[in-house]
Amino acid sequence: MAYLVGIDIGGTFTDCAIVDRAGRLLTTKVPSTPPDFSRGMLDALDAGAGALGIPLKRFCSDIAFLSHGTTVGTNTIIQKRGAKVGLITTKGHEDAIHIMRGSRGYGGRDIRKVVHFPETSKPAPIVPKRLIRGVSERVDCFGEIVVSLNEKETRQAIEELIAEGVEAIAICFLWSFRNPRHELHAKKLVGQIAPKLFVTCSADIAPKWGEYERVTATALNAYLGPVMTGYLSSLDKTLKSFGYRHGLQITQCGGGTVPVRRAGEAPLLTLDSGPVSGVTASMFLGAAMGEKNIITTDMGGTSFDVAIIHDGKPAYSFITNTDQYEYFLPKIDLQAIGSGGGSLVRAHPETGTLTVGPDSAGAFPGPVCYGRGGTVPTVTDAQLVLGYLDPENFAGGKMKLDKASAVNAIEQLGKRIGLNPIECAAGICRIVEFQMADVIRKVTVEKGFDPREFVLFAFGGAGPAHAGIFARELQIRKVIVPQRKAASTWCAFGAAAADVLHIFEHTEIMPTPVEASRVNGILDSLQKKAFDLLVGEGIQKDRHRYEFSLDVRHKGQINEVEVLLPFERLPGDYEAKLRSMFTQRYEQLYGKGSALAGAQLEIVVCRLRARALTPQPKLVNARRLSAKLPKDAVRRKRTIYWPDLRKHRPTPVFDGEKLLNGNRISGPAIVETSDTTVVVHPGTTLRVDALSNFEMVFR
Repeated sequence: MAYLVGIDIGGTFTDCAIVDRAGRLLTTKVPSTPPDFSRGMLDALDAGAGALGIPLKRFCSDIAFLSHGTTVGTNTIIQKRGAKVGLITTKGHEDAIHIMRGSRGYGGRDIRKVVHFPETSKPAPIVPKRLIRGVSERVDCFGEIVVSLNEKETRQAIEELIAEGVEAIAICFLWSFRNPRHELHAKKLVGQIAPKLFVTCSADIAPKWGEYERVTATALNAYLGPVMTGYLSSLDKTLKSFGYRHGLQITQCGGGTVPVRRAGEAPLLTLDSGPVSGVTASMFLGAAMGEKNIITTDMGGTSFDVAIIHDGKPAYSFITNTDQYEYFLPKIDLQAIGSGGGSLVRAHPETGTLTVGPDSAGAFPGPVCYGRGGTVPTVTDAQLVLGYLDPENFAGGKMKLDKASAVNAIEQLGKRIGLNPIECAAGICRIVEFQMADVIRKVTVEKGFDPREFVLFAFGGAGPAHAGIFARELQIRKVIVPQRKAASTWCAFGAAAADVLHIFEHTEIMPTPVEASRVNGILDSLQKKAFDLLVGEGIQKDRHRYEFSLDVRHKGQINEVEVLLPFERLPGDYEAKLRSMFTQRYEQLYGKGSALAGAQLEIVVCRLRARALTPQPKLVNARRLSAKLPKDAVRRKRTIYWPDLRKHRPTPVFDGEKLLNGNRISGPAIVETSDTTVVVHPGTTLRVDALSNFEMVFR
């Protein structure tokens, strides 16, 4: 037996998805284990082996492909536990990383924080000034060496930083993305002086113009390097000792996976990779369903993550913000807010309002109803008070919830603003649902997309409980809870379904008209790099897939738009087609008529996404559909408060894992699986489709 396995570590739970050769899907969920998250991963594998009824070592030896999504990098930045980093840069440009962009490092995104200086501050520096060294060298904007690298100064800088006790060195020189020779030589010198020291070059991690963003990406990569390298190498050795014979793959933010060695070299790629795996899984399922426009929503214990898939392709972003630092990184565009099942709720008597999140109770102590010492009520506590959750059968009966404590905590909270427990709990759920609707508008309406033209995928342990409300608020036509029970472990399934992905970029400003041969020469060089890398990783040529794109802008502007090319090389008369595709995308983003007809364009970045196809899970359609509900799928009714009806009502409850394909249920109702609860609100109908998804539509 050859299993496909995906593991996703979240802030609260670690999920494991296992697909066997016949396409059957098995999922397990165990608590995450901070600060040593690798223990949680091994616990998840052990739980998977137990569910299969085989020993862990035999299970590991039978795995054909293992992909792992990790939050170690994200947590390292949040907790500020990264390496002590030294920075070597071009003399005279040592302060770029401290100057940042805009007022107090906010870059104009939040005008209140930009204008109100007393409320803002720059973040603690990734690299303090005493650990920055400038050396003499200069490459011009054409890639020509104007001043050769001063080797003596570079050696001195390296030795001084080592004497300061740095654990990693970042190297970022001006215009190095046009000619990386000086950076690579400086890296070689570090290897000669301190062979075991982690070192990273900007030309390897962010080969684009924009001095501040490039140096930030390089410094962050160095900050994460020693932590991630230690974690990944230890995990890789442990898996091999258990009998796993293939290379461990790590999910990355671009939407695929990279080998563990590359993840160790470029740990920046792993940031947000866990939630991105949910987008990968949704693309896979959407293709099977014939759905090309999808809004993905992932609500776990800590956060709510949203992305869009349009015409079968995910939306991408190329500038990322972490802890106020902006940096270059091509990734799936994912918007996140601190609204999860464990989000803490607070009352503000002076304004008579409630706030939900962004901070979370996490796995420990967790919500009040977990009985682990939590005292501040959460969204999960509110769900329990309303009756959505069964206190005797939570997480498939593995855990009992303390409803009395949840009611008491929410009662005390409500008293502060004049609400009874039910009103307070209903208010908490409605606030979090409208927060979710707002962030969905940011990735749809504000990006030129109409949410009514999309279906919505709701996954994560807590998402299906709220999707009916925020989808209806946005007038979305249909909600899909993917693969029933697997919805709560959907990101782990995405890790198992992901292809290997490497992204290559070439930055060069080319004002139109540009000869097709010039651009094609660049695309040729990118494809050769990709081919050599994939072959070096042992991937056969017939598994290679290449997707090219160009970043284009109006001459004189600074923001560009990515245009996906419908051909691998440009034909000689490509410009009219490119202009048409650019105008269509530009006006989608900025409004009808915003593109300047006849204006000169500039090609700024040539990009290649090189994929290696991996074994894929199978999704099998049911042979027949049944309208009759099986008797053993019907559970005891539960009295639930429905805010839309403004009253309690005895409500049908169903075992979602025993429902048959074709079954229909009219709301109000509750559909439970071992890992999630689907709330079917009044005016909503739930159906189990042929692929075993829960489909909700609004009457």
